[in-house]
Amino acid sequence: MAEAVTTYYLEMTSPSDLKDKPDSKGLNVVEAEIDEFRLNKFLYEYVGGPWQWKDKLSLPDSAWVEYVSNPNLRTWVAYFKGAIAGYFELHAEDDGNTEIMYFGLAEAFIGKGFGGYFLSQAIQSAWSIPSTKRVWVHTCSLDHESALNNYQARGFTLYQTESDT
Repeated sequence: MAEAVTTYYLEMTSPSDLKDKPDSKGLNVVEAEIDEFRLNKFLYEYVGGPWQWKDKLSLPDSAWVEYVSNPNLRTWVAYFKGAIAGYFELHAEDDGNTEIMYFGLAEAFIGKGFGGYFLSQAIQSAWSIPSTKRVWVHTCSLDHESALNNYQARGFTLYQTESDT
């Protein structure tokens, strides 16, 4: 029998709700300004593998090209000492909602104090999109045990919980 999965939906409705964690500890976050589906595909598997992110793994390259070429999707990559440490994707919806589509650190970079700063960067990037009126994200019980706490510590409010049981 499969383990029950609980999904948590969180939102932030004002940039002033952000509880910033400004110490980068040497993490450098850079926007990938050129769309390259292979990068997003690699990051999805590299970061999401340990957390069972597998919904997109079977997609053909053409679907990845379509996904990444969406002008409302933007990608940032975190580097530490030249190595890829994590990434996040933001999707700015036409109604003013900006979703943190994917967010995470690669397994080797978890537990090094990067999470709060990296999430702060994702939230600031979301609010810097002119149309943003609300930033939202979802996480689930399959994600790292600190994920939900990190979102709430940065100022997100839980607005919905779903269980697949």
